[in-house]
Order: sequence, then C-alpha cells, then structure tokens
Amino acid sequence: MSISALPSSDDAASQTDRAYQRLRAGILQGELPPGDRLRVADLRGRYSLGLTPIREALMRLTSEGLVDAESHRGSRVSPASPEALADLMEARREIEAMCLRRAIALGDAAWEAEIISAMHLLSRTPLPNKSADRALSLEWEKYHRRFHFALVSACGSEWLLRFWNTLADHSERYRAIRLLRRDEQAAEVRDMNGEHTAIMNAVVARDVGLAVKLMNAHLGATERAVAKLLASAPNESD
Repeated sequence: MSISALPSSDDAASQTDRAYQRLRAGILQGELPPGDRLRVADLRGRYSLGLTPIREALMRLTSEGLVDAESHRGSRVSPASPEALADLMEARREIEAMCLRRAIALGDAAWEAEIISAMHLLSRTPLPNKSADRALSLEWEKYHRRFHFALVSACGSEWLLRFWNTLADHSERYRAIRLLRRDEQAAEVRDMNGEHTAIMNAVVARDVGLAVKLMNAHLGATERAVAKLLASAPNESD
C-alpha cells in the first residue's frame, strides 16, 4: 500500500467518532441492552464499522460509564439495577433542582418561549403503545430531551449543564427500558403530558418551590416504574 493510500488521521478520527456515535446511540436507545456482551466482531458486522474504531469507541464509552471493560472477557453494556437507578436518580434530582432554581432566576422571555415550544412539540408526539415501535420511541425521546433541557438551559453554568447532560444520558438508558416495555402492566403508564405541562406552568410562573416539587415527583414516578420493570425482568446470562 502506498503512503497516499493510507487513511489520514482525520479519516481515522471520523471513523472512530462514527463508531462512538452509533454504539452510544444503541446503548442509550436500548438497542444494545444493559448487560449485553459487546463482541467486537459482532459489532463490526452489525454496524459495518472497522475493528480499530470500534475498540476506540468502546474505550471512550467505558470512560463515560456506559460500558464495562472486563479483564480477558472484552466489554459489556453497563448493567442496570434498582440500586444503580436509585443512585442515579437521586443525583439527577439534586442537579435538576439546582439547575431549575438558577434558570428560573436568570431565564428571560426567549427562554420561556423555548420551553413552551418544546412542550408543544412533545405534546404532539405520541408515546409508543407497543414494545416493537422503536421509531416512535426515538421520536418521543428526542422531544422529551429537548423539553427537559429547555427547562434548565438558562441556569448560567456550563459545568452544571455538563453534569445535567451526563445524568440525562444515563437516565435515558433506563427510560428506554420503560418505553420499550410500555405495554407491560409493570410499566405503570401515566399522564406524561399532564405532568410535563404542570412543570412548564410552574417554571414559567417562576414558582420555584412548586417547580422543584413537581420535577421531583415526575422523576420519582419514572424511577419507581423502571425499578418495577427491572425487578420483573428475568435474569439472563450468555
């Protein structure tokens, strides 16, 4: 192979980033479920990605806590458990409340408008009724994330928003379990639009106490529903 035929560093970085984005999306959206063994050869065929980009992507995802590296056994999607979920959601509630308080104090009319717009789009996007409806789950999750981010986006702290996004990513991974098993009794289907609308109204009204109370209740209800699903799931091993 001639030197000119070798992939450039930019090409290699692009391939690694593509592998990272594909695998990360697969994990967050439940396509690669918690505890799933991540065999490089299988991923290569499944996503049409190169071996080196996959390995580098797995290392990056390990640093984010989405993948567990096991000595001499490769990698596995980080497992989901009621205990890990409780720890995650406790941290999420703390950061969410801090961001909400600051955003309500600092947010302007444009911030309010984005919240209202995001809520309108979310309310027009139906939740999936069947576990197999992945496309609708992805569409709903996109607008759900936009709404929740809009609420905290005016908090004025880049670091708080970084922490919020990390916690939201991991929350999304757990919420995918609920969305993809929504037709099960343990999923405890709720009036999500009603909950989101109440939160929006409290935030736009600048009622800090009520906004935080409603958000805590909203996140807590999701945590309980997912915990029930985790408890009802059969143990599987490969």
